[in-house]
Amino acid sequence: MVGTGRETDAWAVERPGPMATRPLRLVRKAVPDPGPGELLIEVDVCGVCRTDLHLAEGDLAPRAPGRTPGHEAVGRVVAVGPRPVGRSGAPGPGIGDRVGVAWLAGTCGVCRYCRAGHENLCPESRYTGWDRDGGFARCLTADARYVYPLPPDGRDDAETAPLLCAGIIGYRALQRAELPPGGRLGLYGFGASAHLTAQLALARGATVHVLTRAEQARRLALELGVASAGDAYDAPPEPLDAAILFAPVGDLVPVALAALDRGGTLAVAGIHLTDIPVLNYADHLFQERTLRSVTANTREDGRAYLEEVAGLPLKVHSVSYGFADADRALADLAADRVTGVAVLDLRV
Repeated sequence: MVGTGRETDAWAVERPGPMATRPLRLVRKAVPDPGPGELLIEVDVCGVCRTDLHLAEGDLAPRAPGRTPGHEAVGRVVAVGPRPVGRSGAPGPGIGDRVGVAWLAGTCGVCRYCRAGHENLCPESRYTGWDRDGGFARCLTADARYVYPLPPDGRDDAETAPLLCAGIIGYRALQRAELPPGGRLGLYGFGASAHLTAQLALARGATVHVLTRAEQARRLALELGVASAGDAYDAPPEPLDAAILFAPVGDLVPVALAALDRGGTLAVAGIHLTDIPVLNYADHLFQERTLRSVTANTREDGRAYLEEVAGLPLKVHSVSYGFADADRALADLAADRVTGVAVLDLRV
């Protein structure tokens, strides 16, 4: 695929706006040559994330005109760029290797956050499908240090792709929520990330309560084994030790905080959230309730999550779309017509 003048198909955010205005366009782009330390990857499958929707609709301003979304890409390495001068360490993936490309695309590596193991807070952090072109394309380049090797684990690529963001960010949100062993967890919203996080929490021995507006999502939650499933604004049947807000709805912050038991923590998992109403100290924060945000993830989060779920029988509930239907996949996501996770299959 590599070569001067070669082109490939890719979706690009042409004019950010509501999906009804068709902000995405299928275009031709030059096949990128991998730079020093980079890989050229032929994409087989790419998950469709709500962050891609935020980018298309303008909630997140694209960092460059015509940016290609997608940050849950699974594919094969087809070319390797030159080794950077002075870089040491074990060689990365090679030609033919199966790899995953996730949201975090690069960091400076030298700031105080990176040195302390908090690279998700790096001021120079860069992201796939936002700062550099992502997986809504036949091929992409990625820094080899931020790519996950994907050894065979019995999962199809379409089951693996959502783990690279929906899974990893849910893992970090669960860690941030500080759920005690055997604790009571509330999940507000039940889309791609929440349905994977629920299964991880259940495997760890938690009691899980789901609160979401979609009846079909509530049915899925019960099928996966959660203790209860109610409307997003309902009170759970018991006080919660921890909660995670996946729905990008600021109105749910006081609702979730009020549902916490003493000492409970609410983690907000989204990159975008509508405005939070005024909080009442006594009702929402007193008794040492904690409100925490979740900002991206570290590579260690990704490695730890993929290792933990490798032995779990995760049920990835997905809706598959052909590559030509990427805009329809985002429109369905915007209209809450996707239960579980949407996946672009570039093999069909």
